[in-house]
Amino acid sequence: MTTNSMIKSGQLLVAEPFMLDPYFRRAVILLCEHHEEGSVGFILNKKTDMKVTDLINTFPAFDAEVFYGGPVQTDTLHYVHNVGDLLEESIQLTDGVWWGGDFDSLKFLISSGLIEPDNIRFFVGYSGWSGGQLEEEMEIGSWVTAHMHANYLFKSKPSNLWSQVMYNKGNRFEIIADIPEYVSWN
Repeated sequence: MTTNSMIKSGQLLVAEPFMLDPYFRRAVILLCEHHEEGSVGFILNKKTDMKVTDLINTFPAFDAEVFYGGPVQTDTLHYVHNVGDLLEESIQLTDGVWWGGDFDSLKFLISSGLIEPDNIRFFVGYSGWSGGQLEEEMEIGSWVTAHMHANYLFKSKPSNLWSQVMYNKGNRFEIIADIPEYVSWN
């Protein structure tokens, strides 16, 4: 099976407005890896009530929120940032957005004040799909793709991100962006 050419690393997957799955309802996912064996991404708009220092007691003092990346391996920590040139072993996803990098270097850069909380986003767990699964979900209309812009990650308010991305897609998506999350059928 070949991968769907509409789906590629560095883009967004946006949940269709009536998705009922509680993990992915109104989710905006940054797709970090996509190939025939499967896909990996992180939900950008689901905050937790944790800080990174709550999870790792050896982490330098750092007031960074942690987001829920997805339901897979929720005992793991991942990060996406805008300091790829500083953090070795980072993978560039798109302009101004990098994934991962050397963890010890990350801690050093934070301790040195070279990385601030608004430069990085931490995630517990990730969203994952086996080979062909994401293509199947795309075919039944669970997701729409959108262009990733660094401002979505580092400047946008997570609670407004789903509507913002839908609106920025234009045309019929502008109307979808205004659909309330919880519709009463009375």
